[in-house]
Formats: sequence, C-alpha cells, structure tokens
Amino acid sequence: MRIAILADVHANLPALEAVLEDIERQRVDRVIVNGDTVNRGPESVGVMHALEGIEHDAVMGNHDDVMLMVVERRDVDVDPWYLDPFWRSTRRAAEEVERHGLLERIRSMPLSLRVEEPGAPSLLVAHGTPRHYREGIGPQTTPEVISEITEEHPADVLVGSHTHRPYLARWGRYTVLNTGSVGASFTGDPRAHYLILTLRQGRWHPEFRRVPYDRQRALDAYERTGYLAAGGLSAAIFREELRHARSYMVPFLMWCEEEKLERNETMWSEYRRMRASRFQLPPEHTTVRASEEP
Repeated sequence: MRIAILADVHANLPALEAVLEDIERQRVDRVIVNGDTVNRGPESVGVMHALEGIEHDAVMGNHDDVMLMVVERRDVDVDPWYLDPFWRSTRRAAEEVERHGLLERIRSMPLSLRVEEPGAPSLLVAHGTPRHYREGIGPQTTPEVISEITEEHPADVLVGSHTHRPYLARWGRYTVLNTGSVGASFTGDPRAHYLILTLRQGRWHPEFRRVPYDRQRALDAYERTGYLAAGGLSAAIFREELRHARSYMVPFLMWCEEEKLERNETMWSEYRRMRASRFQLPPEHTTVRASEEP
C-alpha cells in the first residue's frame, strides 16, 4: 500500500500539475489532499478542476473554509476580517470559487481522515491537527501536545500540513509527520513538497518528495489572471512568498500590529528594507529529491 498525501497547493496550478505527474510515476494506491487547495495563489478554480481529474480524498484546510466564510459572511468577529480592503485577494478567490459552483465540494470536506489497513499502524490525517486546522505540527510540537492529541484522537501516525514545512518526529509508538506544501514552500527550497507513505513490514515508511516545476509560469499567473491587480497588497505579498519560498505575510502582519502601523505599501517596503537578508532569491533545482527525512 502506497499513499500520496499532498497539501497547501494554494491555487498554484503549475506546482500541482508537476506533483500529479510525479505521483502517476510513483504508482500509488491512494491520493489524499490534506487541505488548503485554494487562495493565496491566482488559480483556485483551475486547481480545483485539475483535482477533478484524479480519484482522491480531500480534507478541509483553513483556507478552504475561508472561502465559505467569505461567501456566507460567517466569522466569530463582530467586524469580519475579510471585509478589510487589505484582503481583497481572498474575496476575489472566494467569489471565483462560488461563481464556478465549487463551494459545495469544499463544504463536503471532512476535518480529518482516518486510514485503517489490516496489520498497519492507524493513520490519522488532518490539515493542522485533528483538534484544529490551524494547529500546525512542527519542531514546536512537544511530546505533551502529542500525548493530548492522541488521547483525544487515538492514532499511531499523525499527518498534518498547514505550516508549509516538512517534518518528522517519533515519540515511542507515535510518529508525527508534516507533508510540507505543494504550492507555497516556506523552506527556502522552492520545489513542490509532498509525502508518500508506504506500508512495509507492518510500518508506514515516509518518503518526502520535492518536485521542480515551472515557477515563472506560476509567478506570471498573478498578472495574467488579473489576481495581482484586483488583490492589491495581500496578493503581492503572497507572490513574494512564492518567489522566495519564505513566509512573509504572518511576520509582516505581526510587525504592523506590534508597532501599531498601517498595512500598506509604504510599511511593506520598510519591512523589506529592515529584513533584506530574508529576501535573497533561492537556488533553482531541476531534479526531484526523495528522502526518508524531511
């Protein structure tokens, strides 16, 4: 049994196409898409249509749910965040998904997916963790947290995504993995990351795969589709994250909040100036990397 688990495509169609081609060559038995198919990138509808062409299971991520929030005007806040002009890019993505009749597909996604195979450790897949789709798994995840999660949601192997960074850790009988991101790597390696699990001799053996793709085509799509012009600063920051394979949006927003600054072009330019070392272009890779370690 071989299972491909991919996540965080984020409307990056060239990256998804490259990963799907790689998956076909790997002859897997099952494909699981672990959330955040849409938003951030400019081709949410194209990505959803591309996934229609393959048999797969889909888990809901936070950006998938955001599409429903925007259309349904649903949020816990009195003043919903998505009405802020800064998030025009998110509203545009949600409106496109709704216009193409794709919201019901998102609505049907479960928050987690359990895989049970005879003689195999139990496998539980969730975008963040089974507790919440924004609770990421990574180096900050402590044994105490794993103990809490597995007590609430029993499983031998936990697979998450959300952080855009591959990860692997083992605590006793438990294995914790992060798939990394197909469409928006935050590792400094711009390739599309995903995970294959192979059941062999009663254990799930991980294979972290990094697949090169046409990044220039992905970057050009921001302008070609009109997403950059319509989405404003948030769309521009998402594009820079793709260009540099680094996380900028959350640190920028935190900096603005801490310093009580406006989230505008001037402050974004100042942020870039202050953190110039984090805006070095990453090396290009032309080969697939496959490893048992992240």
